[in-house]
Amino acid sequence: MTFFAPFTLPFIIGAAVMAAVLVAKYTLWTIHLPAEDKRLIRRNMFSAKSLAAVWEVVRESLLHVRIWRVNPMLGYMHSSLALGWFLLIAIGWIETVAYLGWGWVPLQGHVFFKYFMPVNGIAEHKAGFEFAMDLMLTVVLSGVALAWIKRMRSRLMGMRRTTRHVAFDRIALSALWFVFPLRYVAESITCAIYGGGSFLTGTTGKLLGEHLDSATLDALSEPAWWLYSIALGVFFVAMPFSRYMHIFTEIPLIFLRRYKLAPSVEEKSYDNFEVEACSRCGICIDPCQLQADLGIDDVQSVYFLRDRRYNMLKLATANNCLMCGRCQTQCPVGINLNTLRLNSRAKLRNIPNEGRYGYLAGLDRSTGEGRTGYFAGCMTTLTPRTLAAMNAIFEAAGDDVWRADSDGGVCCGRPLMLSGETAAARKMIDYNTGLFRRHGITRLVTSCPICLKVFREQYDLDGIEVLHHSEYICRMIESGRLHVDRSDELYTYHDPCELGRGCDIYDEPRRAIEAVGRLAEPEHNRRNSLCCGASLANTVIDDKQQRRIAQRMAAELEATGAGTIVTACPLCHKSIERVADCGTMDLAEVVAKNILRDKR
Repeated sequence: MTFFAPFTLPFIIGAAVMAAVLVAKYTLWTIHLPAEDKRLIRRNMFSAKSLAAVWEVVRESLLHVRIWRVNPMLGYMHSSLALGWFLLIAIGWIETVAYLGWGWVPLQGHVFFKYFMPVNGIAEHKAGFEFAMDLMLTVVLSGVALAWIKRMRSRLMGMRRTTRHVAFDRIALSALWFVFPLRYVAESITCAIYGGGSFLTGTTGKLLGEHLDSATLDALSEPAWWLYSIALGVFFVAMPFSRYMHIFTEIPLIFLRRYKLAPSVEEKSYDNFEVEACSRCGICIDPCQLQADLGIDDVQSVYFLRDRRYNMLKLATANNCLMCGRCQTQCPVGINLNTLRLNSRAKLRNIPNEGRYGYLAGLDRSTGEGRTGYFAGCMTTLTPRTLAAMNAIFEAAGDDVWRADSDGGVCCGRPLMLSGETAAARKMIDYNTGLFRRHGITRLVTSCPICLKVFREQYDLDGIEVLHHSEYICRMIESGRLHVDRSDELYTYHDPCELGRGCDIYDEPRRAIEAVGRLAEPEHNRRNSLCCGASLANTVIDDKQQRRIAQRMAAELEATGAGTIVTACPLCHKSIERVADCGTMDLAEVVAKNILRDKR
């Protein structure tokens, strides 16, 4: 059997280059994983987690279920290309075995089997395989057509903007656009000469045979297969250096996540898998309020990851993000965008400690006694109405409270961490952890979602339950320790980014509001809630730009017809209050004003 022709060389060389680069990258990344990450891999590799990862690969790398949920048109486009190409390969291998048995056939023999059939004297055409291969080619071609439409007229695909690409992206994209049309042409010409094919290539072949003589068809055959092979070869060579690296990288990433590997506030080798799993699909662009409200369109996560991958990330790009998480909830690959941005800031900006914060030693400004501790947080301390409301709630619930920062105290550390100052943040984290332990609290309540997130993720507080005040209030009401009166007053609720998307707390604030009044939901709520614009994570936009973001969000909340906007974050409270026409209150204020002193 003959399975070599000169035109197969571009394909063979391209496939070899791609394989070599992939093996080199994955080997290097794995070798440099921290010891703990390697232990997690060894511990979980032969467990049910690997089976779960296989199923996730099918769902997300082939079927693209997450993209379907975000945008069905994009979901079909991605799955038709991924699943269609995979089935073309799989059915093609089965077809080869059906014709030739289990003997060895080189890779190009499978890929160009339609060409090698007549070369090796195979005249029989199995109708079932011909139909299946034409069907899969049709599916893939439909995906290619949608990809063209997305690039030229993105709004028809439900996207306001698509991603701007670097050179390797454009090379790989151009090659990919032509791979399958060229395959269709080459196979159709072969069908015109030798017969075979089904409803697509067979029908096209008959049409070509009716309009072109045999000499012309023979003259076109080899060039058509050359062009198809060249397109494949160019794509394979460009792929590891382009956004299409995600095709293979998403697969090991899924397994590593199942094994509990994750990025941290310091960069590590695992981050490479997340960064290069980004397909630059552009789905993260439209949810970004910097783009939608301010017209800033070069700092979104897709560009941040692109610049980081090619070692051209600037601090200004890393810093210009609200880190609100709206893009992360939409990311079809599930990349930990906020953590990657945070550790990029740490690498670009982190200043050595050099003995700073030594004054914290022995400092203790806490007051009161009790097993319940209250850490108001810097912004809550600057919001006296919330502090007074929490004092009233603690008293009505009969809780003795130790207050960590009623007389000043030390910041939780997250603002410094968000700016990239991880060493300085760690000093504050260590101080506060020691303070909590020394006073023997078993429950820590905070009114600030920013504090809550760092307490839960960066502090070692085993044995201490950490609650946001919305969770505490809801628990006190539902347990009967806090009695409130209910009226017909209509409220609307804004989900703070750090509380909702950051800590997955959505229901407790709503249950607390509904215990004292009625609740009207805005258009964007829960996971899709809009950011208030005053995020501590962004050190680039100015006050005027923050107000523009807040005004759009406040207008949407006011459109519910509610008389009061309720939030559960002191930073959001201040941001909304200065632009809203109706009243703005913290959740604690709303509950405190409805406390029943007479517990009938």
